[in-house]
Amino acid sequence: MEAYKRWVWRNRDYVHSLESLANGLTWLLPERFSESEIGPEAVTSILGIITSVNDHIIETTPTQIQMGHVPQPSSFPLSLFITLLKDLETLVEVAAQQFYGDEKKWNFIAITEATKVLLRLALFRNSGYKMLLHGGDNTNDGQGSNVLDSQHGNGLLPKPGQHQVPGNLKNYRGQNPLNLEGRALSALNRFGENARTVSEPTWLYRVQHQQAIIEPPTTVSEKPSLSSFLSEKGISGGLFLIGEMMFILRPLIYVLLIRKHGTRSWFPWLTSMTVDLISNGIISYITILRQNSNDFRLSNLEKHELKRRKLLWALYLMRDPFFSKYTRQRLDSTQKLLEPVPIVGLLTEKLVELIIGAQTRYTYMSGS
Repeated sequence: MEAYKRWVWRNRDYVHSLESLANGLTWLLPERFSESEIGPEAVTSILGIITSVNDHIIETTPTQIQMGHVPQPSSFPLSLFITLLKDLETLVEVAAQQFYGDEKKWNFIAITEATKVLLRLALFRNSGYKMLLHGGDNTNDGQGSNVLDSQHGNGLLPKPGQHQVPGNLKNYRGQNPLNLEGRALSALNRFGENARTVSEPTWLYRVQHQQAIIEPPTTVSEKPSLSSFLSEKGISGGLFLIGEMMFILRPLIYVLLIRKHGTRSWFPWLTSMTVDLISNGIISYITILRQNSNDFRLSNLEKHELKRRKLLWALYLMRDPFFSKYTRQRLDSTQKLLEPVPIVGLLTEKLVELIIGAQTRYTYMSGS
């Protein structure tokens, strides 16, 4: 394993190019949105896992590797666990639908979301109750943002979210290309979970991250326990915990309600949106209220995380029953309007077909 880590580190540019080529070829895989879609999704998931592991090696391996050794990490990072689970979740959905049907697939989706909730809660605790970045894909250690701020003096976005968008509309590792259906909809689907369209280039984040490793902070603050956190932050700290936990639990609540009421019911849709609005409202209120103190002064990465979460609200336009009742009608009318236009009409038709196909997958539009 050490030899592989050393090879990936020394050939990181070549590895990124090879991964981009391999993932790009998934666009050519046939049978999308068909009964045999499990094959293409399996290939996409495997490539996503390889990319995520390689990115983790490149981003976390200290420069001592150049001296001939690779230090062993003390534990398997929870953020990488979450990333790998996101790489697999669309494959789980497709396989469950194929073997167990449309109704029972929600049991497997609920298990997947519950696992992510447990991992995120553990990561939230281990980080000292700091805001999760990109749903836990990136570790918020409270140090990286300071390094970026001191070097550039401007608000940089966090690194592009791990991995894919649809299909893996989630794997938000910067070098991972988008999946055919969902990934082509990154602007629609992730708007921010991918955050690729508004973030700094991946290579720039990597340079900054590597420099943070080379020049680690001289002081390391001890992570507070829950009781000490609440004692120090008071009521504001309690509200912050509630808001962040609501954000973490929202996808699981949404899936459980869909499992019970179905995708045609407005109750899951409205409940999920309400939880999102309250969660973001609580955290925004606290940070504005306490902006003159150091209790909840957000780093630039955390400020961009709040913006990313707001951008994710656009996904409600793509979720049933809103999509079936309103969005699809708009898409159909736009397609008919542009159909007579040469080339543009054909491209619009294919794009609408792509969006409608991607919308059928929960994991493409979950924003989790």
